Amino acid sequence: MRRSTHHLGGTLMRRQKLVITIAALVIAAGAAVAVWMMVRPSYDDMVKDCQKSLTSSATKTHRPEACKGLKQDDYDTLLMAWTLKHALKEMPQDDQDMLDYYDDGSVNGSLTDGE
Repeated sequence: MRRSTHHLGGTLMRRQKLVITIAALVIAAGAAVAVWMMVRPSYDDMVKDCQKSLTSSATKTHRPEACKGLKQDDYDTLLMAWTLKHALKEMPQDDQDMLDYYDDGSVNGSLTDGE
């Protein structure tokens, strides 16, 4: 018995449509992932945003919204640095100068970023 070429052609056309549809979906998914990767902030940007948002109300368990995506160790480090910087500003100037001198051999504001 001979198969009809009409039937074989129909099956081939359906397979081609399926392959084209799958390929289009894969390309669209790849493009969507690429766009998402380009528009999301980098980890370094998240760290900078977190540094800017730290205030005296920030604690180890109460993070500002900008700090939510950071690893716990990184957040702890930023919080400790913020706390020390602001604690130094509360010290009398003579004590600040003495710590600054012991930091690098000169009184240059290196502990408080020159502020």
